[in-house]
Amino acid sequence: MTELWLIRHGETEWSRSGAHTGRTDLPLTEAGRTRAAALGQYLKGHNFGLVLTSPLQRAVETCRLAGLGEHAQIEPDLREWDYGDYEGRSTEDIRRQRPDWSLWTDGVPNGETIERVAERARAVIERALESAERKVALFAHGHILRILGACWMGLAPIDARLLGLTTASVSTLGHERETRVITLWNLVPEGCG
Repeated sequence: MTELWLIRHGETEWSRSGAHTGRTDLPLTEAGRTRAAALGQYLKGHNFGLVLTSPLQRAVETCRLAGLGEHAQIEPDLREWDYGDYEGRSTEDIRRQRPDWSLWTDGVPNGETIERVAERARAVIERALESAERKVALFAHGHILRILGACWMGLAPIDARLLGLTTASVSTLGHERETRVITLWNLVPEGCG
């Protein structure tokens, strides 16, 4: 059965500050590059039949530094949530104007809906399952990977709010018999934390 390996990109300036980073194409910080390279040690020895990465440089660079870049295919559906008018703003900043705001329940003006992000996540899952490869590596971003995890288990996209992800982390989705489950979540391998 197919096993999905979700690898969140290394640190960027905005991920460190808590700013919502959707379509802005930021590079990794020096710490982010170091942690992405350390991911390679954890992933070494695993044979991935399919490696997909978001087109954004923080994911592509993480994939390359982790040693899987030469096998990677760009998958546009792995882009991060389009935060619209909230791009580059932190939750704390947004709540100065909208005190009870939640990305998960209130969404973003002039950006993507949570359901649209979930549609993209489901398309990635289908591509992975159609590949007939046992292990599929997905290099992407915090919110899209969280939503992908919820969709894998048949949960509502909003339930992804319960699945936190750290930069330079590894999570795996698999099966317990015929049931789709999380087999590992938010592991930060040694040298990545």
